[in-house]
Amino acid sequence: MKKYLVPFVLILLGGTATAQELKYTNGNDAWNPDSLGNHRVVLNVSTAGKVAKAVIPWRRRDLQPEQKELWVVDAKSNKRITHVKIADINREQGTIYFEPTSGAGTYYVYYMPYKVDGRSNYPNASYLKRSTANNDTWPASTDKAALVKVQEIQSVNAMNSNYPMEVIATAKETGDLIRQHPDKSYFVFPEDRLNPIKMTADLPQRWILKGLKNSFSATAAKGENFAFQLGIYAVKKDLNNVEIRFTDLKSKTGGRIPASLLSCLNTDGTNWNTLPLHKTVNVAKDKVQSLWVLANLPKELSAGSYTGTATVSANGAAKTTIQISIQISNQLAVEGGINEPWKQTRLTWLNSTLAQKNEVISPYIPLAVKDQTISLLGRQISLNKDGLPAQIQTFFTPEMTELSATAKDILTEPIHFHVTAADHKDIIWKNGPVNFTEKQPGTVQWNTINTSDKLTMQVNGAVEFDGFLSYTVQLIAQQDISLDDIRLHIPFTEAASKYMMGLGLKGGNRLDTLKWKWDVANKNQDGAWIGDVNAGLQYSLRDQHYVRPLNTNFYLQKPLLLPSSWGNEGKGGIQVFKKGKAILSDNYSGSRTMKKGDTLYYNFTLLITPFHPINTDFQWSNRFYHKYENLDTIKATGANLINIHHATPINPFINYPFIAHKEMKSYINEAHLKGLKVKIYNTVRELSNSAYETFPLRSLGHEIYSPGKGGGYSWLQEHLGEDYIAAWYVPEIKDAAVVNSGMSRWHNYYVEGMNWLVKNVGIDGIYLDDVAFDRTTMKRIKRVLTKDGHPGIIDLHSANQYNKSDGFNNSANLYMEHFPYLNRLWFGEYFYYDKNSPDFFLTEVSGIPFGLMGEMLQDGGNAWRGMVYGMTNRMPWSDGADPRPIWKAWDNFGMQGSKMIGYWVENNPVKSNQANVPVTIYRKDKSVLVALASWANEDTKIRLNIDWKALGMDPAKATITAAEVKNFQPAASFKDQEEITVPKGKGWMLVIKE
Repeated sequence: MKKYLVPFVLILLGGTATAQELKYTNGNDAWNPDSLGNHRVVLNVSTAGKVAKAVIPWRRRDLQPEQKELWVVDAKSNKRITHVKIADINREQGTIYFEPTSGAGTYYVYYMPYKVDGRSNYPNASYLKRSTANNDTWPASTDKAALVKVQEIQSVNAMNSNYPMEVIATAKETGDLIRQHPDKSYFVFPEDRLNPIKMTADLPQRWILKGLKNSFSATAAKGENFAFQLGIYAVKKDLNNVEIRFTDLKSKTGGRIPASLLSCLNTDGTNWNTLPLHKTVNVAKDKVQSLWVLANLPKELSAGSYTGTATVSANGAAKTTIQISIQISNQLAVEGGINEPWKQTRLTWLNSTLAQKNEVISPYIPLAVKDQTISLLGRQISLNKDGLPAQIQTFFTPEMTELSATAKDILTEPIHFHVTAADHKDIIWKNGPVNFTEKQPGTVQWNTINTSDKLTMQVNGAVEFDGFLSYTVQLIAQQDISLDDIRLHIPFTEAASKYMMGLGLKGGNRLDTLKWKWDVANKNQDGAWIGDVNAGLQYSLRDQHYVRPLNTNFYLQKPLLLPSSWGNEGKGGIQVFKKGKAILSDNYSGSRTMKKGDTLYYNFTLLITPFHPINTDFQWSNRFYHKYENLDTIKATGANLINIHHATPINPFINYPFIAHKEMKSYINEAHLKGLKVKIYNTVRELSNSAYETFPLRSLGHEIYSPGKGGGYSWLQEHLGEDYIAAWYVPEIKDAAVVNSGMSRWHNYYVEGMNWLVKNVGIDGIYLDDVAFDRTTMKRIKRVLTKDGHPGIIDLHSANQYNKSDGFNNSANLYMEHFPYLNRLWFGEYFYYDKNSPDFFLTEVSGIPFGLMGEMLQDGGNAWRGMVYGMTNRMPWSDGADPRPIWKAWDNFGMQGSKMIGYWVENNPVKSNQANVPVTIYRKDKSVLVALASWANEDTKIRLNIDWKALGMDPAKATITAAEVKNFQPAASFKDQEEITVPKGKGWMLVIKE
């Protein structure tokens, strides 16, 4: 880890001479912090004596230090000293007596020891409480105590240092400063970008030594993304609506930096959805708030000094003007200086709109509109007169390998609302015209207004090129009204509703009847997917307050918001049942009253599945190696696509792959020379504490980081203090992550970061371990990853999230909005391949009904069942489940160019006579690879029913053989209609060849 630490600069505090000035130095990992704590005082005993007295002006930011344990260690013997007496401890200083057991020399005071509890990857540091075993009889006298010099304070390493921004000012120093400026209700402290403000409850000693100044000066390069801070300290009262206004910065030679190029990150910016963002900043009395100023300097500036002002204002308080002076050098910053991110040059990425234009992404095609019908890749939507879908059709073959000219209807009749008055009669609408407001290759939008004397229903719809529909439906009361119910009906055809996933159901065959009620506090469920392999819909019910919840094991800490329309205080729900020819999804909300002018939002989204045909050749030719390893070793396995996790030498810090980027680039360059591709772990859900921008991001309140109870590893407790959620931790490098808040400007940074990695490091794609961003960000990521011909391979992994802590959601249902842009699935932990049915495999694991293919993980997968879906496990993840023998069998057969025909295809030419032993074939001219697997409860015998004519083979000339495949099957041969023994839970790969 030391290799990647930002260099620690040793500086002796200057300024007014006081007894409290100390050196703060880097301990270079000289001790074990998980045993002794992260900080120690170095004492020098210069005279002999039985008692030594140390007065330590440590200026600690931690609270209640008097309750924490304190150990004195003899540097010479490296042993704890037993005779220690605590005279006085507070945050500003501590007085201790100890026995200098080795006489004159060096002694250490470890003043925040802790023990680590909890799981290794989710630890919690508990600070040891002060021992009450003070020996009242020792020392007998302190009159002749040995002289002790407080030499320095050491942190175990640079990462853990409190210098300079976490060394607190004393209460007297702060009080004196306030008394010196009785007219000010708040102070403004200009601060350099290299010293991010970290404390909110204390002033740093640095500001006391500098004094209160009304000017700031710095040096920057031409074209640099320059940043600095204004620290606001509320002295007399709470400050509300704190803002900064800038003037132009001008040089004596007439040069100008327009005020429009300066902004405050904390108050203004561009949100993840391209909308302008304005935030109100309030500062509570006695609190500190950092305001980060961004200045994107023009490249064309002439060198020289540019001066202007930044004026801080707050409601009911006098304005404070700070003189700004920036010395522009002759140097031209490269790409804004983003190659030096420790200078906070990448903060401007938070306001990026890169790749936001909704341009069509391959393999999708531009949307086409004819009358009220919208066509897209493999699908078609016809709008009804009320603006809702009248029919949705798909054009995918049952094999899912290509498109068909024959449409498959998803609906038996239009999707429609029933708004039922108190008299139990449906309101009859007068439909306005359907107006198309946008017709672009990537997006089509329309609206219509449906009216009655009691209610107006405004419908705004949009569809995107990948098959995502979003509806904003407003019901507006024209008079006071009581309603019996408001319900949305989605009437599926039986042919397009064989399977279902969501609403408390594992993926699989649809139940005849389902009844479901909202429970957002415990269940991450607001809709379902209903469909067949080649046609289906996922829908989600929302209102205008929808906010993406946290996912995976953090769901319960930020769950779904109950939509006030659909939920209706617990009255709403969903039932799915057969009604006539339809499988009806009945989404009801129950009785309610509305006052004239009230508006209810019955919003919903639809995803039309599948998204595209499956790419079987990609599956056969791209073989993943999921581990950082020597490249020659990897190549020798036959794998050709490497996934690099975090906590590896070239990608050490979770979701922040910008520190060891030179090492990463070197590895990727060598991989490319050997014909290998490299993808890296990088996503949004949690963020490493090693991120250069950690404290600027913290200054944004809960915009980037979720609120929480704090705790976790010691670094988080000692430097963030409180109000965060501790996330993944890597003990080997002490990388402690914090949970992101959901949709935020961090997604803009994430997109820019991906773009930088493609351009400067050469990554071939990303490995996503769950996804905490929405489909808008996913599209942006896909655009930057595939720009200029880059492969842009995206691989999604998830553990099974159907459990209490994850909110009982299905991974495929949760992440389906991202499926249009993925290349492979790896649905792994807790997907028990030996214990689940074929329909679960098909819907929750394989990805096939959505145009994807996948791999297995848990317990190495089930190789025989996996082959029915074209899946293996992944190198070198599972002991005893090596996929190389199967890869070799693929190559021997020649899987490239074969046509996959799954057991779900009615006219599959090869079938089993046992329903619980399904058969999938991979067909080539005059040869077929047959994959069969058993879900029977015991060993069984089957016969293959082969349609020789459909295969184009002469049974008299054909052979049926099984090649020996290590850990899979012995060599064997069979005759047509011969019984084949299939062991329980296993299967065969047979080759039929003429």
